[in-house]
Amino acid sequence: MNLISIVQVIISIAVIVLILLQERSAGGGAIFGGAGGDSFYQRRRGTERLIFVGTIVLVAAFAILAVVNLLINK
Repeated sequence: MNLISIVQVIISIAVIVLILLQERSAGGGAIFGGAGGDSFYQRRRGTERLIFVGTIVLVAAFAILAVVNLLINK
């Protein structure tokens, strides 16, 4: 296992944790249409915004590392 693969595993665990930390004010009901249309689009503030942006950054880093790993091992 090379260094890039190890970093990918660490990033994937961090992404899973950040996704689980994200909370929705409407709960799971919004997925099944139980909440109104207003609750889906809301402004993220403070820690919620930090977790959201961190998730996006880590997913982008994971994708870039996946492409680099693919090119190196080709």
